[in-house]
Amino acid sequence: MKKFAVFGILLFGLALAGVGAVADALYVAFMAKVPAVAPKVASLEEAYRIQDAFVERLAVPLGPVVGYKVGLTSKPVQKKFGIDHPLRGQLLEKMLLKSGAEVPARFGARPIAEADLLVRVRDAGINEARTIAEVWEHLDAVIPFIELPDLLVRKGDPLTAPVITAINVGARLGVTGAAIPTERIAAGDLAAMTVHVYQGDEEVMAVPGKAILGHPLNAVLWLVQDLKDDGKRLKPGDLVSLGSLGRPLLPKPGTELRVVYEGLFGNQEVRVFFK
Repeated sequence: MKKFAVFGILLFGLALAGVGAVADALYVAFMAKVPAVAPKVASLEEAYRIQDAFVERLAVPLGPVVGYKVGLTSKPVQKKFGIDHPLRGQLLEKMLLKSGAEVPARFGARPIAEADLLVRVRDAGINEARTIAEVWEHLDAVIPFIELPDLLVRKGDPLTAPVITAINVGARLGVTGAAIPTERIAAGDLAAMTVHVYQGDEEVMAVPGKAILGHPLNAVLWLVQDLKDDGKRLKPGDLVSLGSLGRPLLPKPGTELRVVYEGLFGNQEVRVFFK
């Protein structure tokens, strides 16, 4: 309890501090896997400045940014947080593990697990894409993905859209399956597939691909414009996490989480075991 109290006092004192101080405090909490006091963030613009500073610090132990995550990709969730659009986070190299990885059930301060999907950018032409078909032309792979986010702030603290943005949309870890070349599937398969999620032997949900913004690639279209508005661009090789397929789950020690993508190139799957 003393450890939690010390970090709580530290972060409360920094809640009203500048961007750098808030990023420092979030980094300390992230590395210690201790819930942080939610920072007071006035706007999304300020939140993205905090996020960039936070990610700059995370890059020291976790390696360079290798892509982005798109969060809050369902309309009901957006409505809950009082916004009408997704949020953007950043993925770092050492956040990504291979399918079959063993991960502590308490891998973060407030760990959760979500079925997701990655796509990989083929070339910079994606930054000019205006339709799903145009996005598809500039991708070279689709990758099954279980995201392992960390809500990071204390339970009961305000978890607003700016706070979620500041904590890098909860990016912590993720488990990747085998890359599927886009030449072997069609863009429509992503919306038509059904994603089955299993905890141990129990199927806990089945979710249509179109649950992500009507079509998962709409997340990429949104991201392209959002990055452009911020003076940024996607690069060849960048990965994009398209968003949660279904509700978040609490990791259970001694349990395997498995996600099967029915209708995606022979029912691809990805799995993680929680220790």
